[in-house]
Amino acid sequence: MQRVNLLDGMFKNSQQKGKEYLLYLDIDRLVAPCYEAAGKTAKKERYGGWESMEIAGHSIGHWLSAAATMYQVTGDEALNKKIEYALSELAAVQSIDKDGYVSGVPRDCFDQVFSGEFEVGNFSLGGSWVPWYSIHKIYAGLIDVHYIIGSKLALEIVTKLADWAYNGLQSLTKDQFQRMLTCEHGGMNEVFADLYVITNDMRYLELAERFYHEKVLEPLAKGKDDLEGKHANTQIPKVIGVAKLYNITGKEKYKRIATFFWDQVVHYRTYAIGGNSIREHFGPENDEELGILTTETCNTYNMLKLTEILFGWEQSAHYYDYYERALYNHILASQDPDSGMKTYFVSSEPGHFKVYHSHDHSFWCCTGTGMENPARYNRRIFEKIADRLYVHLFISAEASIKNDDMVVRQQTNFPYQLNTTITIEKVGSEVKEIAFRKPYWLSGASTIRINGNEVKPKEDNGYLIIEHTWQKGDQITYDLPLHLHRYHAKDDKKKQAIMYGPIVLAGALGRENFPETDILHDHQALNNHPLINVPVLVTNEPLNDWIKIKDAEKLVFETEAIGQPGHQQLQLKPFYDIHHERYTIYWNIMSEQEFKEFGDEERKRKAREQKIIVDEVTPNEQQPEVDHNIQVKNSTSGYSNDVHSGWRDARDEGYFSYDLRVEPEKEMYLYITYNKSDFMLEINGKKMERDFEIKIDGHVLAREHFNKPNIGELYSKSYPIPKALINDKDKVTVTFYAEKNKVAGGVYHVRMLNEPSL
Repeated sequence: MQRVNLLDGMFKNSQQKGKEYLLYLDIDRLVAPCYEAAGKTAKKERYGGWESMEIAGHSIGHWLSAAATMYQVTGDEALNKKIEYALSELAAVQSIDKDGYVSGVPRDCFDQVFSGEFEVGNFSLGGSWVPWYSIHKIYAGLIDVHYIIGSKLALEIVTKLADWAYNGLQSLTKDQFQRMLTCEHGGMNEVFADLYVITNDMRYLELAERFYHEKVLEPLAKGKDDLEGKHANTQIPKVIGVAKLYNITGKEKYKRIATFFWDQVVHYRTYAIGGNSIREHFGPENDEELGILTTETCNTYNMLKLTEILFGWEQSAHYYDYYERALYNHILASQDPDSGMKTYFVSSEPGHFKVYHSHDHSFWCCTGTGMENPARYNRRIFEKIADRLYVHLFISAEASIKNDDMVVRQQTNFPYQLNTTITIEKVGSEVKEIAFRKPYWLSGASTIRINGNEVKPKEDNGYLIIEHTWQKGDQITYDLPLHLHRYHAKDDKKKQAIMYGPIVLAGALGRENFPETDILHDHQALNNHPLINVPVLVTNEPLNDWIKIKDAEKLVFETEAIGQPGHQQLQLKPFYDIHHERYTIYWNIMSEQEFKEFGDEERKRKAREQKIIVDEVTPNEQQPEVDHNIQVKNSTSGYSNDVHSGWRDARDEGYFSYDLRVEPEKEMYLYITYNKSDFMLEINGKKMERDFEIKIDGHVLAREHFNKPNIGELYSKSYPIPKALINDKDKVTVTFYAEKNKVAGGVYHVRMLNEPSL
């Protein structure tokens, strides 16, 4: 497609709001970390949040990608001028370094890596927090600016940066390179694949293939799902990269990885709204655990990118059935229509609410991909392959094919309007067939008419194909009958979402005990904000007997009085329209007999947990540990598939610590989860007992010694904290310390409670 412009409707409005934020941001503040990393004084103060941390610099990369794409689809010259200024600033910073390095992270960590002797962890490399991840965004931003706008300066900057990386990494052995890839590195294989396509420089293809992370990708190549417990968005960019490498090299292994991964994530690890992960990590297959920290928005951004590539290999409608569900219910729903701010996680916890980033003090990963999302709405409404024009999405837009050789316009108010119309504005020779996706959610036979006359299309892989000698002014109308249907959670059939076609209808639950603001610097600050009681829907009747349309113009529905307790009538509306209020995506829907047997035990359990858990950390998960100021020495973490949980330990005069909130006016209890199978640890023939101290602000609270092997299952232990250790404090440091030849932990969960136990 040469050009696709949105015409009107909610995606157009969302795109405009996204553009406003791109124009609002100050380039001098975005590039400030790059100046400081080069040892120079920045022109302005850097932004707050993640831009004030070691991960700084990723936001200017996201901004470049977003601004270039937004300029392409809106033609706003103010954006183009800001892009030119941003490039001139990055070029100025790059000129400071003799090797062409430019990033928001000082190059010391990379120099350590290039030496071959370096420290590495899942999220730490050379003493820095995910430096390849951060610099990847700058690579990607520069490539996007060159590819979309044709900027020679962007290409010059990024090729110098690529040469710096190639030269530095050239001396690493395969083992050293693979060890480096332990740390999250974003889509570095993707950007070097892209650079090879642009430059035809074989060095970049060589480096793209060296960024193949064997530990993660080899099991996928063999059809083995080894995703449980892995940091979700660390893996998706790696798979996008190998998908692009398949397009370049034709190596079947790369294709197997991408298709198997997509199938496993979409079919076995995706929530109703199209997102995946909890606390940023993949859970077990067919597990749909609800919680506040589910469906990281970055993940869905990347899954849509992967879906686009896979459709190029197999033109099957099921790819865009997923794409549509995720686009409407997660991506569109993740932006506040008032402020333009974006979500990090989208909570699936019944009775919770969305939390958005602040304008100047957040800059999370999902703030970055959130900048890009509104500009990308245009991408796959239409797609031309050979002489066939695919209509994937039912969004009002105009498309130009091959320099306006042919122009088509789609007009619809879907899902409020149950059809769409394609008008041929200009005739060309490029398109002989038009293929409409036949979505899984159609409620009956769908009719296609050309200029009012019904036609009988052929069907191919879920697309309805019409062939015609097109004339200017031809109109093709496609009926899209919708119906209400249920989405059943993979782990509990009573846990259900209500859908209208592809649209998730969430329960709109009002603002009872709502926080003062849901736009925050810290996206986890309201994790323990009190929930509300969400009714159970108790009925034996078919769906259409107890839920009816109340406002067709806004797609507001209302139930019969089946909400228990209290025989409540409840209102549902599209999830993308729910902002600044409480909601539930999932309902417990059960028969009267089931309600008598199970009652609302689950709700009571969650209400109790929220009341008594003051703070908590899940070890081996990046964000919870970083947010609790993790400090480590000789510490290791991992994931146990046996007990479906992450863990952390410390060894041989090592320790790890977290800062946890306390309520000094109450009795406090440290509640630690361990594994019964943990006892003696043997490393390189050296046996170490699990014998360790637990400290509160340096004071020994307890000593543990695990010396009896047992069946692997988790158990928890409560430790009362003396009042003297928490008086006049709002948080304390909890440390797990191992003496020489000893091990502290493993620790599988750390909670601070205001009652002795859960």
